[in-house]
Amino acid sequence: MIKVGLVGGTGYAGVELLRILLQHPGAKVVVVTSRGDVGMPVDQMFPNLRGRIDLVVEDAASTKLNQCDVVFFATPNGVAMQQAPALLDAGVRVIDLAADFRLTDIAEWEQWYGMRHVCPEWVGRAVYGLPEVNRSAIREARLIANPGCYPTAVQLGFLPLLEAGVVDPDHLVADAKSGVSGAGRKPETHILFAEAADNFKAYGVAGHRHLPEISQGLAQRAGRHVGLTFVPHLVPMVRGIHATLYARLTTETNVQALYENYYRNESFVDVLPAGSHPETRSVRASNLCRLAVHRPQAGNTVVVLSVIDNLVKGAAGQAVQNMNIMFGLEESAGLCQIPPLP
Repeated sequence: MIKVGLVGGTGYAGVELLRILLQHPGAKVVVVTSRGDVGMPVDQMFPNLRGRIDLVVEDAASTKLNQCDVVFFATPNGVAMQQAPALLDAGVRVIDLAADFRLTDIAEWEQWYGMRHVCPEWVGRAVYGLPEVNRSAIREARLIANPGCYPTAVQLGFLPLLEAGVVDPDHLVADAKSGVSGAGRKPETHILFAEAADNFKAYGVAGHRHLPEISQGLAQRAGRHVGLTFVPHLVPMVRGIHATLYARLTTETNVQALYENYYRNESFVDVLPAGSHPETRSVRASNLCRLAVHRPQAGNTVVVLSVIDNLVKGAAGQAVQNMNIMFGLEESAGLCQIPPLP
């Protein structure tokens, strides 16, 4: 049984990790820490966990973390890079759900995140945890940089086209929408009900923190620089990301067959039949990414539709998927939830 610690267990990604891990056949949560709420029973904070966990929130300096096999950081950016090195030195494996180790260029990371990186020695040793791309490296990893939610949806949508070399990599467009839970649990004006409900808006058009992460991943698979326009939007729903992706074909290609072949062995990527339009509710609370690929009017523009649950495949579920790979477990362990409808 894998002994699991969770740092930052009081946010949305944290409670999703707990929901998944408490149903996992091969893992046991032994410590939950947070900067606040110390001493609070976890199931009082999250009533959906009542009867499933008897832990109380401990101080983030808890020495119990050193006794874990793996520790998840579901914390704001800048926390894991300060606390993870001591755990890694103690032989604990670490999975960071924030962005501290995602970008290989430290100067670029500091530019986008507005702080000095205090753990540059681990940046080059971290493995980017997109299983569909880095499965073999994840198996041997000590530190996983869990991908962001937008980067997961966008990369999974574009990768088959870029690896096949059938589109112009200089002109990629990602038009993505997210539910309000992507902003986290902290109280902010723009995610108040009266602000977000009955409303729809773009944000971060001049530059979003996930842009360099997406560009880095796409460039690595394309083998060259990519030109990407990424525009995120906030939509009045709790969960879900819908990314509409555009690329220009340079070679005549059966794009439906290309996607079906690329993902034929992936448990958590579902390529829908030609002409489909995936819905965010079809992946709610699941670790699935559902894709559909179109060529409007049989032209040279490919439109890829990609949907995920931002808290699961975009965060906690993908983190558990990475844990399963790291410890040699069945990759789908704890992740077989069927999306609820309606």
